[in-house]
Amino acid sequence: MSLFEEDLKKLKAKILEMGGLVESAIKDSVRSLTDRDNALAESVIKKDHIINALDVEIDEEAIKLIARMQPKGSDLRFITTAMKITTDLERMGDICVNIAERALEINREPILKPYIDIPRMRELAQGMTRDALDAFMNKDQRLATDVIMRDDEVDDLKYGIVEELLSLMMLDPSKVSRGMKITFVAQYLERFADHATNIAEMAIYLVVGKIIRHTTYASDQADSAT
Repeated sequence: MSLFEEDLKKLKAKILEMGGLVESAIKDSVRSLTDRDNALAESVIKKDHIINALDVEIDEEAIKLIARMQPKGSDLRFITTAMKITTDLERMGDICVNIAERALEINREPILKPYIDIPRMRELAQGMTRDALDAFMNKDQRLATDVIMRDDEVDDLKYGIVEELLSLMMLDPSKVSRGMKITFVAQYLERFADHATNIAEMAIYLVVGKIIRHTTYASDQADSAT
């Protein structure tokens, strides 16, 4: 194995480590809400600096690789795409902090309603993240496409949550504060899934060399599958 291949392997390992931390953070942040676990919420907030540090490390390593090895073709696409992916992962970590902060606020008040769709949104978003990273590492265009198409399910769940909460708040104004905070959590989870979709789009770019962001790629794939 060449020195360049070893450096690429280390870069991939750091990306996977960062992705694993983000997956744990989204799981724990939502659990801190559903289980009313303030200690877990505080842990998510305190650990965010580790994700931030990895973001910086990966960018620095990627820049050094480009400067030292002057890669071309697919290797250059991988390195530049890796830098974009870590930006999304860092923002996903920030979203987990936002959810944990809302959990600390919500947990001080009586439960508004059972959490049913929020954990489902988390499960979908976490699975999308895992699969998007797998698609990137394995250059799996089909898996990346599947991740992109799953984003609609997350959106639908968010809209359902928001509609239900609006109904509760209109019936009882005393529930507005709690209802708005839970609405924020649903919106955070939607954004988390959007970042996972971005990673999947970049995985497709890695494979085909074409930027599909802001295109009709997902709907075209859905039409071709029917």
